[in-house]
Amino acid sequence: MDKAEILKRVDHTQLKAYATWEDIVKLCDEAIANETASVCVPPTYIKRIHETYGDKINICTVVGFPLGYSVTEAKVAETKQAIADGAREIDMVINISHVKNGMYDAVEQEIRALREVCKDHILKVIIETCYLTEEEKIAMCKAVTNAGADYIKTSTGFGTGGATIEDIRLFKQYIGEGVKIKAAGGISTLEDLEAFMAEGCDRIGTSRAVGLLQE
Repeated sequence: MDKAEILKRVDHTQLKAYATWEDIVKLCDEAIANETASVCVPPTYIKRIHETYGDKINICTVVGFPLGYSVTEAKVAETKQAIADGAREIDMVINISHVKNGMYDAVEQEIRALREVCKDHILKVIIETCYLTEEEKIAMCKAVTNAGADYIKTSTGFGTGGATIEDIRLFKQYIGEGVKIKAAGGISTLEDLEAFMAEGCDRIGTSRAVGLLQE
């Protein structure tokens, strides 16, 4: 896979708590120059990016990030504001506590609520695999599918572990037709990028891809 094909699948990411506007401008300029799939940024910067770059850039943001335990109403409000500010893609974090309590239906209902708000905008669902058992991961594949989300995503990058090839293979077994896969967290080499894409990931969330491919 050539450089351009890899970059078209990358959500160029800057989600550090201390990210400055200077950091965001660098990210956006790199994304435009390298034609990445999107920039994935904190909600607080969406409006400013949209006003600065307009349609030159596809804005992705996060909701309920990174711990996922906000109430559904708060996630709905975040999503509505993000879309109003100019985001086209939403990466939501599930309520991991609900999963650990076996409340799979509640997780599915929450995803449905955000799906309704997103309408034709892309919705990706972060299940934070590092905290889940295999049974729970399978249940989340089904919840994401049933709720009509566009993507299942491995990780926030802020948990105790990131994406693994084993989890991508598990997803492929249990997600429904039309659900795509995004890998994120700990993807730090060109070999990682190629390996996850070879396994069928349509998107990769990373801050490192542009730098790696320039090297």
